[in-house]
Amino acid sequence: MSAKIDPTQLSSYLSYVTPSPTSPWGTYLSQVDRVIPYLGHLGKWAETLKRPKRALIVDVPIEMDDGSVRHFEGFRVQHNLSRGPGKGGVRYHPDVTLEEVMALSAWMTVKCAAVNLPYGGAKGGIRVDPKQLSLKELEKMTRRYTSEIGIIIGPQRDIPAPDVNTNGQIMAWMMDTYSQNTGATATGVVTGKPIHLGGSLGRVKATGRGVFVTGREAARRLGLSLDGARVAVQGFGNVGGSAAELFAQAGAKIVAAQDHTGTIYNDKGLDLAELVPYVKQVGGVGGFKGAEAMDGESFWDVQAEILIPAALEGVISAERARRIKAKLVLEGANGPTVPEADDILRDRGVLVVPDVICNAGGVTVSYFEWVQDFSSFFWTEDEINVRLDKIMVDALRRIWDTADLHKITLRTATFAVACERILIAREERGLYP
Repeated sequence: MSAKIDPTQLSSYLSYVTPSPTSPWGTYLSQVDRVIPYLGHLGKWAETLKRPKRALIVDVPIEMDDGSVRHFEGFRVQHNLSRGPGKGGVRYHPDVTLEEVMALSAWMTVKCAAVNLPYGGAKGGIRVDPKQLSLKELEKMTRRYTSEIGIIIGPQRDIPAPDVNTNGQIMAWMMDTYSQNTGATATGVVTGKPIHLGGSLGRVKATGRGVFVTGREAARRLGLSLDGARVAVQGFGNVGGSAAELFAQAGAKIVAAQDHTGTIYNDKGLDLAELVPYVKQVGGVGGFKGAEAMDGESFWDVQAEILIPAALEGVISAERARRIKAKLVLEGANGPTVPEADDILRDRGVLVVPDVICNAGGVTVSYFEWVQDFSSFFWTEDEINVRLDKIMVDALRRIWDTADLHKITLRTATFAVACERILIAREERGLYP
């Protein structure tokens, strides 16, 4: 006999998703539930956080190079716009789902508020393996997708950016398509663009830089010296690769790296001067001669003081959390740790710097790019980095003070700081009509 649902609680359930405890949306909902006790009178608005404001599903048909027509699923979700226009990336991946994009948009809402940017959270994606498309097919798909979601994006409505498997070229196509459809060049409709089209210096490595800055501050709190510290990095793209380079410059040893092409290990430290060009050339770390190959699951057993999961969500399961040797986990990816694993790491004394502050460097420099586009005045890379470091350090300090005050984890503290800002905005704006 199935359990009965209280009719008064039906409005708490979204009919179009079925989250599990370890799914992205289920993980996000669990994180919201944990922060509600710290919201005081604002808790009455907490249900706002559990519902995306707007979710758009689009069909993306294109004619392939061989003359056939294929259809792809596209999504754009605007989770919350109380603090400003939507902001969030677009990912191209065969596992993209509405539920995943909802969770990513919600984490963007929290992330923007955590570093006090005047944005709400949004996210987009297409269910596709872009490696199976030619460059022309990729352009056609991007332009059709942009046209389909054009009804809800715009420089002051919702500003996409690069994410998994998207880059500056794809942002250029999106910007051009939106501009053609509206009849005026709108550089501010996307961020992460090429420099010649209004992009910002420092944007490509900004997320990895944010991971390093928050990691450096966290290590200082732990009394952990970066000089000689061993680091393991999962995902060696813009985020993981950039963070690895900065940690190596600070004296750390990158002993292990993993991505979709393989897992490599060198206890003396990987030579990044050779590895970074290698990854750019072949597309991944697999087969790199300056290290030994190891099976993927062994990555979680590597002896290292710092672990940087910078690939996809949900990779740190409860079972893996029990095996991690690191003292410090820096979440370069969005949602890499499931709630049960979070509890295990806390109980084991492992400090986790959560995604919603750790990887906020990317959206912070996207904000800088957006501001520069509006003013048509551009800053130097040094100015960008100084501004980024200050915002990240100040935000982390506020979060750490909140964690110390309530004796809670950095993740719950980040949600407490961010959700307070979001719900104050919601309350002050009121409900219309």
